[in-house]
Amino acid sequence: MSSKNHMLLKLIPIMLTFFAMGFIDLVGIATNYVKADFSLSDSVANLFSSMVFFWFLICSVPTGMLMNKIGRRKTVLVSLILTLAAMILPLTDYNLPLILLTFSLLGIGNAMMQVSLNPLLSNIVSPQQLSAALTFGQFVKAVAALSAPMIAGWFAVHSGNWRLLFAVFLIEGVIATVSLAAEKIKEEEITGRAFTFRECFALLGDATVLFCFIGIVCHVGIDVGVNLSLPRIIMDKLNLSLANAAYATSAYFLFRTAGSLAGAFILSRFSTRRFFAVSVILLGVGLLGLIIFEQRAALYVSIALIGFNNANLFPIMFSQAILHLPEKKNEISGLMIMGIFGGAVFPPVMGLASDLSGSQTGAVIVMLAGVLYLISIIGSIKNTEKTA
Repeated sequence: MSSKNHMLLKLIPIMLTFFAMGFIDLVGIATNYVKADFSLSDSVANLFSSMVFFWFLICSVPTGMLMNKIGRRKTVLVSLILTLAAMILPLTDYNLPLILLTFSLLGIGNAMMQVSLNPLLSNIVSPQQLSAALTFGQFVKAVAALSAPMIAGWFAVHSGNWRLLFAVFLIEGVIATVSLAAEKIKEEEITGRAFTFRECFALLGDATVLFCFIGIVCHVGIDVGVNLSLPRIIMDKLNLSLANAAYATSAYFLFRTAGSLAGAFILSRFSTRRFFAVSVILLGVGLLGLIIFEQRAALYVSIALIGFNNANLFPIMFSQAILHLPEKKNEISGLMIMGIFGGAVFPPVMGLASDLSGSQTGAVIVMLAGVLYLISIIGSIKNTEKTA
């Protein structure tokens, strides 16, 4: 077997796990169904979503430390087991405390998975291929995100039970867990003493690590904010029901999926900085469109711009940090994934801004502030071939 085919076989369980990583994006559509089922206010419903991403702040750095003790593959397996537990709970009963526990387990498992899976991938592909491989992984993750609203909607219409979505994802999660458990991946040996919390956070004193960290906070905040707000924006502007407005979320994930797939090829051929710059600027244009336009076609064009151009920002910034300090992969990965707690920070601020403005325009303005930061770091992005 050629080395290329051998590498591709090793990528299969990794990509199945990237799909399981995408389970976290079911939070957006699930929150809207929970809101309707229990007659919750926007502010209370958004807290359920924030609970998922809150755990990235708590668990990311300890997971980096755990990887140094048990290895990356075993840490990913632990994260998959927690994710499977999160998929099982809503199938046993349906009440707010159980949903809160489900979202918490999903957040903890996903935080551990994202910290450990990304650097595990670096043990399979070369540094020159890392950005493209991470981007393809984000494409696979986006497929899960795209399918969640459609699967939930299909079950809601045909069986009256949208929670059967969790059963479908449970099956895929079991397949991912078994395949990764059976795979052997050689990891570099960790030498010297384990790093401490202080040493890990001290890495934020490095300018490259810091701008990547804040960039990920903004990127994820925008992603989660769009996921939560799109149905409400479409309901307000086009006077549609939640069931019909939810297709806007599917459209967002469809174009995010397309963007991830295209990015895997674009990043392997063109300047990383230029691609990042174009993506961020068009992302801002799409968000402005959500404020300006009232027509369905124009709104969906804006959604397409947002989804396609927000797809590749995470792998670019993550790989920038990893390749900047390759000897600190575990610590850097923990810090970068901790930045996903932006998904817990943006929704409450967006909710407050919407209340103050009396519309979803306030929420979009908060996301545009994140875009402004991303524009400000364009000059700091290095091309992969120079960092590899």
